[in-house]
Amino acid sequence: MANTPSARKRIRQTEKRNARNTARRSRVRTFLRKLEDALAAGDKSQAQAAFQAFQPEMMRAVTKGVLHANTVGRKLSRLSARVKALGATAQG
Repeated sequence: MANTPSARKRIRQTEKRNARNTARRSRVRTFLRKLEDALAAGDKSQAQAAFQAFQPEMMRAVTKGVLHANTVGRKLSRLSARVKALGATAQG
């Protein structure tokens, strides 16, 4: 257990940060789940709307330090391609 006041403060800060980051990560996963459901259903308009809502959440996670920028870029790129492909298969 921490003995010094600074170490006790560090523990308090870590607990708060951990709670905030857990909530942010959970929020990102919720938006991702909505997008995945829309993609699975094959509904292009719903998938586009879900992607539009998902994108700022991912970028916010980057600025807050929850996720790495390259990870988010990769995921957004792949999901964007899936949304676009959904439209191509629905039309042709």
